[in-house]
Amino acid sequence: MWSFYFNELVNSLPFFIKGLWMTVAVSGLSLIAGTIIGFICGVIRASGNKLLKFIVGAWVDLIRGTPFLVQVFIIFFILPGIGIELEAFAAAVIALTNLAASFICEIVAGGILAVPSGQREAATASGLSAYQQLRYIILPQAMRTILPPLVGQYVLLVKDSSVVSAIGVVDITRVGWLTVQRIPEGLMVFGLVGILYFIICYPLINLSNFLERRMTVVSTRL
Repeated sequence: MWSFYFNELVNSLPFFIKGLWMTVAVSGLSLIAGTIIGFICGVIRASGNKLLKFIVGAWVDLIRGTPFLVQVFIIFFILPGIGIELEAFAAAVIALTNLAASFICEIVAGGILAVPSGQREAATASGLSAYQQLRYIILPQAMRTILPPLVGQYVLLVKDSSVVSAIGVVDITRVGWLTVQRIPEGLMVFGLVGILYFIICYPLINLSNFLERRMTVVSTRL
């Protein structure tokens, strides 16, 4: 029986590969957009504008303090009630982008605030504008703090992408649920699902570890 199930699983590999590419597409687009939005919001979060800091902070707290599945359902099932209808793929990308941006915002803000205030004071005394200070003085130093947890967050968000299968996106997890209905050997099926997620995440884990070691060496030399 196990050999029969295994052969059936092997025959289903093309569907798993399609699910793998869907996971990569949803995660990749979301992480690119989320990184851009997160960096902008992180800079605002670390700025001196109290109103904008409050607005961004309230958004971050709301997103981080509510279940991601609920956010996905709101975007896909509730928004059509007010005339905003989205395909499952678009809804998944928007939801995951929103989640990514909220966490990346906090990582970026934390990295910027970790730069010693003396660096800002020296830059101000040198006559640099706020933009020049951010670009040439603050961000280059903050990136040593930002990069390792940023890449680590990418790993978490790739795994969080499995939630979008609940709205019909045919990612790895969705393919697993559809396959297990034909092959009632859950350990075998979802073992393969886990392996495919690992294939995506493992390079990111290694990159995060490398950056952490690299930044530690740089900081020690400084």
